[in-house]
Amino acid sequence: MITVLVVDDEKDIIDLVKYNLQREGYAVLTARSGKEALEMARRQPHLILLDIMMPEYDGFEVLRRLKKDERTSRIPVVFLTAKGSDVDEVLGLELGADDYIVKPISIPKLTARIRNVLRKREQEEQSPPSPVSIGAIEIIPSQHVVRIAGKEIFFPKKEFEVLLYLARHPAEVVGRETLLNAIWGSDVRVVDRTVDVHIRKICEKLGTFATMLDTIK
Repeated sequence: MITVLVVDDEKDIIDLVKYNLQREGYAVLTARSGKEALEMARRQPHLILLDIMMPEYDGFEVLRRLKKDERTSRIPVVFLTAKGSDVDEVLGLELGADDYIVKPISIPKLTARIRNVLRKREQEEQSPPSPVSIGAIEIIPSQHVVRIAGKEIFFPKKEFEVLLYLARHPAEVVGRETLLNAIWGSDVRVVDRTVDVHIRKICEKLGTFATMLDTIK
């Protein structure tokens, strides 16, 4: 049975989400603070639904700590939060969240987004994608590793996925809408500015090798 950890400091939200996820056949763990979330995450849930505004550690700090811990770094994390600004969304995705959902949201949409994240993770684990090389850039998807001229450079999850997509489509003109759909999904609320921020950060890391990104329109 798939287990989802629901983290929110509001009991009503936890009760609502827990009830509906259990109706869909999920096992549900709950936590009402950032500290408790980190403790519960060690039980290895299949996915974490994470609020941002919480006591002890906010959701961003929880995600940072999850990604630094080998025991929890591979658990998919979906933010479910009232913080709807583009800045918060970009930060959450840059830190490695798999999706960012703004409250309020309908339960059918929430469960659809959960299924989408779990399906993508299952596909990655069943068929690890092959390494990709383009010029001096080497990308190893199965290890989440990028080497530029032999030097390993860290890329957060979404930056990594954007870079990998572009490396797999060399010399093609790629539209922002195409990137949004390919990386975030067509049912995820993400604005063009999100793509621009990720591209800018990728370019900074690639330095003189950033010419591969000139095909974005």
